[in-house]
Amino acid sequence: MTRRVVVVGGGYAGITAAGRLRRKLRADVEVVLVNPHGYMTYQPLLPEVAAGTVAPGHVVVPLRSALPGVSVVRGLLQGLDLRTRTATVSSRHGDVALRYDELLLAVGGVTRTFPVPGLLEHAIGFRTVEEALHLGNRILGQLELAAASKDQETRLRHLTFVFVGAGYAGVEALAELEDMVRREIKHYPELDAEPLRWVLVEAGERILGQLPERLGKYVDAQLRRRGVSVRTGTTIETMAGGRVQLSDGSTLTTDTVVWTAGVVAPPLLKRLGLPVDPAGRVRTDATLRVHGIDNLWALGDCASVPDVHSGEMCAPTAQHAVRQAVRAADNVVAALRARTPRPYRHKDAGAVASLGLGKGVAELYGVPLRGYAAWLVHRLYHGLRLPNRRRRLLVVLNWMLGSFSRDPVAMPALESPRQPLREAHEQQAVQ
Repeated sequence: MTRRVVVVGGGYAGITAAGRLRRKLRADVEVVLVNPHGYMTYQPLLPEVAAGTVAPGHVVVPLRSALPGVSVVRGLLQGLDLRTRTATVSSRHGDVALRYDELLLAVGGVTRTFPVPGLLEHAIGFRTVEEALHLGNRILGQLELAAASKDQETRLRHLTFVFVGAGYAGVEALAELEDMVRREIKHYPELDAEPLRWVLVEAGERILGQLPERLGKYVDAQLRRRGVSVRTGTTIETMAGGRVQLSDGSTLTTDTVVWTAGVVAPPLLKRLGLPVDPAGRVRTDATLRVHGIDNLWALGDCASVPDVHSGEMCAPTAQHAVRQAVRAADNVVAALRARTPRPYRHKDAGAVASLGLGKGVAELYGVPLRGYAAWLVHRLYHGLRLPNRRRRLLVVLNWMLGSFSRDPVAMPALESPRQPLREAHEQQAVQ
């Protein structure tokens, strides 16, 4: 009987693990990857998608072409029968029962939300290509609306952009889009004297808590120098009716709120009856095997993995996710061959962040970099990390053509693709 390894999750961790398993296992072991979509999204480049530097299609990687020899099942994990080693996956065509010999959970995380009035009605998330494309379109559209308006208060509302959450996603998205707008505003002579309000709201005491404090302070100072209002130790109380009320007592009137307040483990993990920590992440031992459950492994943002160096838990970062994927795949191969799995060990390589064209911050193996050098490192790192050769080439070509300028354009029809057909029909009906 053919043995089967199932990987649940088609993000960076899942695609890395599935590809390595296929390369290391013989053909008599089937490797199956389960994901809701037929592609993975390279999320670190979403800020550049929003700002028009990188094309949306270049940061999505088709799973089937990226994973030759791996069976791809589109669907959502709904249940696990640990006794019979069966995973139930729901798809558009009904439930699928997948029996497995080994199963890896790499389901990532979901956007963290809070019971803030108006959040679901007014905020824009920032974890998908669709959200990034929508945000870039929206901000360019707000410039058009502001230029067409004669009312001062209306203009200010259109030109106020609030970002909630100052991790990598929030800071990079704001910085890239602020840089884009500052370059584009010259095409709007009507707005020459109008103030642009960029507001970054962070509940913690400092921004970019994942970076060393000195680099976080550098980014904070750079954003403030660019006119960004950085509000640390502050939360959103309500955003209903286009009015954002902050915990510091101030109120902002805006049509654009971007929600990047972090991620949490999918609630599904707890519903499956798996051992989870207070944050809902699956508990594993140092080899990435789920506590007390043979043949089940967890990695990436959805897993609580002990750090053998510090004695604490590994942070849910992309760097850990990719390295854990390699170790998890190798340990699954070892388990199938009746060998002893090895613990996950790592050496922190550092971090990189882009702050707009020609601007960035980075730390590589303890060496801090700032400005243009950090920006080049950011591009080199992510240009090499995209898990598809053709996509890497396309992104690099985009970068070469737009390294010092952008020429984005608002396309409102993307928000309502059926509208042109309706308008054409209405025009003909009048005749």
